[in-house]
Amino acid sequence: MAVTLERLNAFPASEAEAELLTCCASGVWAAAVAADRPYDDLAGLRAAAARHLAALDWAEIDKALAAHPRIGDRVGGGDREARWSRGEQSGMDAAADATRQALYEGNVAYEERFGHVFLICATGLSADRMLASLRERLTHDPDTERAVVRTELAKIVEIRLSKLLSEENA
Repeated sequence: MAVTLERLNAFPASEAEAELLTCCASGVWAAAVAADRPYDDLAGLRAAAARHLAALDWAEIDKALAAHPRIGDRVGGGDREARWSRGEQSGMDAAADATRQALYEGNVAYEERFGHVFLICATGLSADRMLASLRERLTHDPDTERAVVRTELAKIVEIRLSKLLSEENA
């Protein structure tokens, strides 16, 4: 059964948190967003989600990042998060072998430089666009990159909240 805003508002805290964790893997974030219920509409939920995401310390952001696969890695499984990840990275489907290899090498370099997975809101982006962004972001200093990561994570969370409350999650 699909999750509606009414159902999310009515769930026990632990169930609401479990649903929210599919949008962002920070337990602190999920607990805070669940605690702010009830929400009148999706806009209110999004605003609370963004506010609580912005308040997370880097350790919690790092937990959220750990749940994301590398760009170009095909996530297996049939659960909601795996389906969403495959859809979000669908721009990789037609990628040339050279682009895939460059993304793999760029991911490794990024992880060595910053200590976490390269995160980009890949929805609607081509593999070449993701690669160009990865290369550009490798030039960032750590503080600049952390700010970009927070922005990209916020975009992903907003999209996933919309998916959570739609028929796409069924």
